[in-house]
Amino acid sequence: MSERAAAYIPSPLWGEGRVKGGIAVCLVFESPRDFARGLRRGQTDAERRLWARLCDRRFLGVKFTRQMPIGPYVVDFCCRERKLIVELDGGQHVARADYDSGRTAFLRALGYRVVRFWDNDALVNTDGMLQRIAEALSSPRPSPRPSPQRGEGEGR
Repeated sequence: MSERAAAYIPSPLWGEGRVKGGIAVCLVFESPRDFARGLRRGQTDAERRLWARLCDRRFLGVKFTRQMPIGPYVVDFCCRERKLIVELDGGQHVARADYDSGRTAFLRALGYRVVRFWDNDALVNTDGMLQRIAEALSSPRPSPRPSPQRGEGEGR
């Protein structure tokens, strides 16, 4: 194991479980970067279709990155300069609503806006989805911390 990998403690989120012949197999990656690389190689059809429209600054001249590690999470698509994350959710996300809301709260605390779409939207309504992404890109970024309301924090 390299020095870098030895000093790095991977999260259980970076393992990918699979079942082969009735036996559960867990692939563990050295780092979130390796995990993200694996996700890029195994894109879904929905991710592939959206990425074809977002890559190489094709969409409004804005740079997006796919499968980017942020903290313990790997986000589907991220525009760092505008602090926007686009997530495509498949059917498994219905059962993971609590996990997704915690993940979104973490990303928002870092100043990112998160927009979510169902995989089906990317396949059948790509243009409508891109319109919503354009609206999110053009809207002003919210502050990661809410500003105090008038009267708050004032000694009375």
